[in-house]
Order: sequence, then structure tokens, then C-alpha cells
Amino acid sequence: MSAARILAVVLRQYYLIRGTFARFLPLFAWVAIDMLTWGFLSRYLDSVAGSPLNFVPRLLGAVLLWDFLVRVAQGVTTAFLEDVWSRNFLNFFATPLTVGEYLAGLMLTSIATSLVGLIVMLIMATTVFGLPFLALGAISLPYLLILFLSGISLGVFGAGLVLRLGPASEWFIWMIPATLGPFAAVFYPMSSLPGWMRAISYLVPPSYVFEGLRSVVGGGRLAWSPLLAGGALTAFYAALAIGFFRITYRRAIRTGLIARYSAESVS
Repeated sequence: MSAARILAVVLRQYYLIRGTFARFLPLFAWVAIDMLTWGFLSRYLDSVAGSPLNFVPRLLGAVLLWDFLVRVAQGVTTAFLEDVWSRNFLNFFATPLTVGEYLAGLMLTSIATSLVGLIVMLIMATTVFGLPFLALGAISLPYLLILFLSGISLGVFGAGLVLRLGPASEWFIWMIPATLGPFAAVFYPMSSLPGWMRAISYLVPPSYVFEGLRSVVGGGRLAWSPLLAGGALTAFYAALAIGFFRITYRRAIRTGLIARYSAESVS
């Protein structure tokens, strides 16, 4: 892999974001709105519940982590779609750029954009609503890593899906995180799910993150076995997503689809 070619992909996205306020604003605007909405809701529930249960770390913390995963996924897919919308995708691969270098560039772009959102969310959640997220310290790092890799997997899979079906299918990829949300046990324990949903939840890596953090926030100890299981699943899905994108790209080259890639095709 060439670091120069990877950074060239990142640099293109940087110029796009820097050049248009409409592209820069969404990096932090939507997460700020989410933090305000769910933060005030958490405070309201604390005031009316009449219970020692603190909703801020359980509800607002869950929203923060789930938004982080979604922003990571959208960081990859949005960067890919920028090339699709501008009909620049074919131009990339008329150069010596490889698929691995292109995906690495999209991932680095996602790291940068999602970190902006994460910093904004942490500042608002900790200073405005008193979320004790930083008190978790190093315990939160493996959970954040699993969520990050899960977001990368979803983003690469979504990009491969659009590459396979055509640009008109892009609306599929915005549904993917929302579809997984009920099975990820973001706001409730897995034990509250019916049996068939719980079985699927065991195959969804973020469910291990939210279950584990709920236990830690509730005063429990860090359980390494579920964490390792979630990490192994995440690595497996990441490999599958990258493999799917590579196979789809080779098929597009072999069939000539990449040369007639247009906004009307969904096949």
C-alpha cells in the first residue's frame, strides 16, 4: 500500500468538507441536537421517576455511543457517495490506486469526521448534563473500539451494496443502522427481548458493548468474556465487509458495470 495514495483520498474529502459549509455543519450539528434532546429528556425522567436510578448515564450515554457508531458508518458511506455523486469513482481506479488503498482512505476520513462528532458529544454531555463518561477511563476504550470497527464494517458493507446495485440504491444504506438498533440493546437489556430477537442480538457486536457498559455503570465489574466475543464478531464482520466490497468491485470490472456506472441503475 502507498501512504501517499491513501492520503490523497483523505485529502480530497478534506477539500470537499473545507470548501462547503453545508458539508462541514453536519459533522457536529446533528449530534449536538441529539445531545440536547436526549439530555433534557434524561433530566426530565430523573425528576419524575422518583427513583434512585440515574437516567443520564443510562440513556444519554447510550445515545452518545450509538450516535458514535452511526457517524463512523456514515463517515465511510458519505465519503464513498461523494465520489459516486460527482461521477468520480471511475476516475479513481483509472489511476494506480488499489481497492485496499481506497478503503483505507475512506476509513481514515471516517476516523476524522467521527472524532469531531464524538468530541462535540462528550463536551456537551459532560459539561451541560453531567454525564460521568470520562470517569470510566480506560474501561471505555475497548468498548469504543468495538463500536468503531462495527461502524467501519457497516460503512464498507453499505458502500459495497451501492457499488453492487447502483447509485439509486443509496437509500438502502441509511436504513442499516436503524435496522440493527432494536437488536443492539441500546436502551434496554437483552433479557427484555423475545427469544428470536435475543438470538439475533448475540450476533450483533454492539449488543455486547451496551450490555457490558450497563453492568459497569450499575456498579458491576468489567466482564472480559462478552467483550472478547463482541470483539471477535466485529473483526469477523469487518473482514466480511471488506471482502464483499473487493468481490463486488472485481465483478463491476469484469462485467463492465464500472464504466457505465450511472444514477439510474439498480440491478
